[in-house]
Amino acid sequence: MIETNEGERMEFEVVGIVEDEEHHGYSICYSEAVDEFVVTDAKGTLVEDDALAQEILDDFFELAEQSGNGEVTEASEPSSGETTS
Repeated sequence: MIETNEGERMEFEVVGIVEDEEHHGYSICYSEAVDEFVVTDAKGTLVEDDALAQEILDDFFELAEQSGNGEVTEASEPSSGETTS
């Protein structure tokens, strides 16, 4: 669950886990209700650096495409830092 600064709660499901070259783990989370992806760190905290989050999402979509998983489609850019976990 992610709660916005306005108090709205949104449910996200982890759809992927990726690791960067420095072995930092990230979760790719998707909410069907709002059709949005977000990226969290290994502790479940939202990645607030939009450029980093987008890079992680881009890598995730590329890996999903290479694996032939047709279920993942690119959506809007990740949420900005306006939400908290």
